[in-house]
Amino acid sequence: MAIINSEVKQKTIQNEVSLSGVGLHTGQEVTLTFKPGAANTGFAFKRIDLEGNPVIEADANYVTNTQRGTCLEKNGVTIQTCEHVLAAFVGLDVDNAIIELDQSEPPIMDGSSKFFVEAIESAGIVELDAQREEYVVKDVICYTDEETGSEILVMPAKEYQITTMVDFGTKVLGTQNATLNNISDFKRDISDSRTFSFLHELEALLEHGLIKGGDLNNAIVYVDKELSQETMEKLKVAFNKDNIAVKQNGILDNLTLHHPNEAARHKLLDVIGDLALIGTRIRGKVIANKPGHFVNTQFAKKMSKIIKNERRNNVPEIDLNQKPLMDVGQIMDMLPHRQPFLLIDKIFELTDQKVIGMKNVTMNEEFFKGHFPGAPVMPGVLIVEAMAQTGGILVLSTVPDPENYLTFFMKIDKVKFKQKVVPGDTLIFKCELITPIRRGICHMQGYAYANGKLCAEAELMAQISKVK
Repeated sequence: MAIINSEVKQKTIQNEVSLSGVGLHTGQEVTLTFKPGAANTGFAFKRIDLEGNPVIEADANYVTNTQRGTCLEKNGVTIQTCEHVLAAFVGLDVDNAIIELDQSEPPIMDGSSKFFVEAIESAGIVELDAQREEYVVKDVICYTDEETGSEILVMPAKEYQITTMVDFGTKVLGTQNATLNNISDFKRDISDSRTFSFLHELEALLEHGLIKGGDLNNAIVYVDKELSQETMEKLKVAFNKDNIAVKQNGILDNLTLHHPNEAARHKLLDVIGDLALIGTRIRGKVIANKPGHFVNTQFAKKMSKIIKNERRNNVPEIDLNQKPLMDVGQIMDMLPHRQPFLLIDKIFELTDQKVIGMKNVTMNEEFFKGHFPGAPVMPGVLIVEAMAQTGGILVLSTVPDPENYLTFFMKIDKVKFKQKVVPGDTLIFKCELITPIRRGICHMQGYAYANGKLCAEAELMAQISKVK
């Protein structure tokens, strides 16, 4: 099993904190506010300038554009250039936060994560009462972009490590490498590394109306071609400068590098930010050769899919002969269901985040009389119902008098049936919280296993209501 709950507690920020600036590509003034996030919420962007304050989770599956930064889109709402903010949270070992902004793009600040790191530290970092989930890499996982030759892979390691290797084929920059062996060194070694561009890219961006918020203090510009007088005049206007010059190190104007390999370090920063979109911490060493937002996010999508599949197929290891945490009598003390509609027999595990239950499927079930005569198959809706009853134990365990509550379905999503369930099967149910329980509303991911295989899955939302 590669998915584990580590001994490390999840973290969030203690207080909210705001900072303002201008978006690199939009040129719009924007205020960014970091707020504490509950356990297991991860990172979520909230557009407070739009009706309904829509939320976009930091999820690789929402990536729509990677041309000059990582862009997320959900239900027509976008967040641009999210990677520097996400890198700051991961670099400071934070797991959960709400990121509010009143424009589509966070402020570019100086083109690095430095100011975001300072803001997070000023807000304070606190532990939550929940364990951090990690994906422990057991085998090499790789993604290659055949068109560019960019490659990113992860291999087994004792902790999260990243190495980037960049080669742009230009004399002015050459080949650079950067390595982060411990995430605790992010602030010191990586966070102040600024974004960069080549002159030929800059000209194209200006022609397309991008980098409206750019100036020579938030982007390193490498001059990889002769600077014509016409281009020089355009740059003066774009950067609101009276004079533009190229220094001996091939960098536009007089910006001083923070590190000799600042370009490779910034690429490493981008990798951390983009891989935050996986949604699960990685225990392994990432090696990125010629990384970019496209290859980074494609790799993040691949990792997210692998982790999701592993989670689905991760059959709970339960000794069915052991004494259960709850037998059927104790279950009936908590659930209002009775025969023939009580569809779980035992509970083996119950935590704040997860519950595991079991049902023995026998030929004596009422539903087998008509489903189907001569070919008994348990109805899929009843598998989902049994899954929901298991989840009901989880939500009812949060109140002191569960016998006085009823549980009602609010929503069922993404239901899939993988194989049939027949008399003689033993069903194992696992329900895990997707978001924390609030006001009696439980949003959970449910799985049903039979014969050592996944047979059904669904996202379930239910609410408990006190009996009047």
